Amino acid sequence: MKLCDGRVVIITGAGAGIGRAHAVEFARQGAKVVVNDLGVSLGGEGGSAAPADQVVEEIRDLGGEAVADGADVADSAQVRDLVKTAVDRFGGLDVVVNNAGIVRDRMFVSTSEEEWDAVIRVHLRGHFLVSRHAAAYWRQRSKSGEPVDARIINTSSGAGLQGSVGQSAYSAAKAGIAALTLVQAAELGRYGITANAIAPSARTRMTEQVFAEMMKKPEEGFDAMDPANIAPLVVWLGSAESKDVTGRVFELAGGTLSVADGWREGPKIEGGRRWQPDQVGAAVHDLLGKALAPQKVYGS
Repeated sequence: MKLCDGRVVIITGAGAGIGRAHAVEFARQGAKVVVNDLGVSLGGEGGSAAPADQVVEEIRDLGGEAVADGADVADSAQVRDLVKTAVDRFGGLDVVVNNAGIVRDRMFVSTSEEEWDAVIRVHLRGHFLVSRHAAAYWRQRSKSGEPVDARIINTSSGAGLQGSVGQSAYSAAKAGIAALTLVQAAELGRYGITANAIAPSARTRMTEQVFAEMMKKPEEGFDAMDPANIAPLVVWLGSAESKDVTGRVFELAGGTLSVADGWREGPKIEGGRRWQPDQVGAAVHDLLGKALAPQKVYGS
């Protein structure tokens, strides 16, 4: 028996890179896959059905089941139809992998409002809408007494966890996704839904431009930046085996897997009364002397 036999999975941004690797590996593990992709450029322009169709063909050549979908993940009506496509075509929905994204890399003071809105729309609104419509389907099933064993797998980034110079919009969106994951896990568990996120490092259209030297494919040996390295974790998180894991953010690069340790309460001083401005400086420096130093922002 395969790890995901019979499970139905929607993967957004599955026409290339990490999303494509997810789709192929889910299919290898027995899942039925909805390959969602608009076929747009790295910055979100244009569009083509070819990337999604090619991944579907690849899955079918492997003996798997898949269907292509061109929904815009930030359009609520189209996302509602995306969920309906999974249910109508394969009889249900078990897993959502939110992977679609674009970049508009700029230094903060050079970022336009339009660039900011475009990145936030695809990443953060897209994660919200796909998860929201899927969760509505699962909650309805749960309330009607049907068993639900569902998964939301979000895609954050090291940029969202530590920040990245020249990527303020992208970093903000990815940080929002990490926080969204925590809330989803806390609220949706009662319906049989888990929510986790990944912060992957791999060769994609995005990373090849920003980290060209790091992302180069080696001439021989283990290719640490192969996007296929990310898929095994995501497939396991989408399986029935991961039922007891929720509200976590995992980082994965090559053969290194770690769980991120996010914001939590640190050292504190209890003053017992309102602080006076001339008292704050000494207290802050005392706290910072006891706290762990923050990780450096990428590129700084």
